[in-house]
Amino acid sequence: MQLSRYNIISEIPGSEDYVIANLLSGHADILKPAELQQLKEGGGLSSADFFHKGYLTDPEAEKQRFRLAYIDFLEQRDQEEVQVFFAPTYLCNFQCSYCYQAPYLNKPDKLSPEVTDAFFHYINTYLGDRRKYVTLFGGEPLLADKAYKDSIAGFVNTCQTNGLDLAVVTNGYLLDQYIDIFKNVSIREIQVTLDGPEEVHNRRRPHKGGRDSFARIAGSIDDCLDAGLPVNLRMVVDRENLHTLPDLARYAKNRGWTDSSLFKTQLGRNYELHHCHSDGGALFSRLSLYQELYQMLQEHPEILDFHRPAFSIARFLSDNGRLPAPLFDACPACKGEWAMDYTGKIYGCTATVGKPGEELGSFYPVVSHHENKIEEWQRRDITTIEACRQCDIQLACGGGCGSLAKNKFGGIHEADCRPVREILGMGVATYF
Repeated sequence: MQLSRYNIISEIPGSEDYVIANLLSGHADILKPAELQQLKEGGGLSSADFFHKGYLTDPEAEKQRFRLAYIDFLEQRDQEEVQVFFAPTYLCNFQCSYCYQAPYLNKPDKLSPEVTDAFFHYINTYLGDRRKYVTLFGGEPLLADKAYKDSIAGFVNTCQTNGLDLAVVTNGYLLDQYIDIFKNVSIREIQVTLDGPEEVHNRRRPHKGGRDSFARIAGSIDDCLDAGLPVNLRMVVDRENLHTLPDLARYAKNRGWTDSSLFKTQLGRNYELHHCHSDGGALFSRLSLYQELYQMLQEHPEILDFHRPAFSIARFLSDNGRLPAPLFDACPACKGEWAMDYTGKIYGCTATVGKPGEELGSFYPVVSHHENKIEEWQRRDITTIEACRQCDIQLACGGGCGSLAKNKFGGIHEADCRPVREILGMGVATYF
């Protein structure tokens, strides 16, 4: 017997104890220092239990378990639901301080019925045997122009005709004008961004006309919940606004949002994707963000009524009483996710949609595919990333984002590493 190469061992802040998690065996435990020492020495009095839970293992048996788990993963991935993003425009009515799409194509072309028809024909033909749903993306997909609004109404109606659920990612400023349209289709969620309390949000996400946006967005969230439409409230955080998270949490609670089963939240880390207006000193790394969140939760545990951070696999373990399945691939591009736009181009994901040079083909005016590029994205997982192969956290990290890896290292078969070990301990301290 020897130690499993997939053991993730993390210190638990505020305690002498450790958490051990092994996603290949599906077990996790809290260990006293003496128990951890016994494990490292080969098991001691607890060797049978350690072996049963996969922390100690026969190397050949573990290789076989990995192969079988990987086969299961591939089969499940081929059957999973596909999210198809569609950008009807890259125009936006906001001037956010950290916009990464600012250099992108901003031609004021309108979404034509021909493109809409071609989009649905394409996904029904090439993704016809897969479960799927559509997400409106941008730019800002909900704009004021009447002709544009009519084109979105036609798009939504075609979703309904094809039996496809719809999600929407919007800044929320004109959301109230679209609620009647969205009542005609099954809505998965409407993602809306508030970056903190009113003064902070208005400074970070102003309307291009110089108008404040917070109050109008908050009213639209009320309208959505009243209409039975699920809302996912997103806060994009960096060092300039994370400290206001307790204030936003209190605001949401006082507004009654957190009492609704239709309301959920997420934190989006502001980071440099392809372009970022923000001062680099304002940006968190993944680890520094979770360190700040952990400290904040010690002082403001009421935040958890508003948002429960993932802390890697810790929240999943707390919510489900088990570990998630091994994560052989954290990058959904060209597998569980595709992205397309009003110009007829095809991209792999939301991180690349609209970026010149990232096109993978077209669905309009003709159908074409860059097969070699698509195959490269589809092959990417921890088995094709050299840095992942000997890494003990590979099954919790999954190799990270292919687009970020490409931006940083020049190729998608590089690792976008996640600080799983450090974050896991903070999550166990928070949820257990």
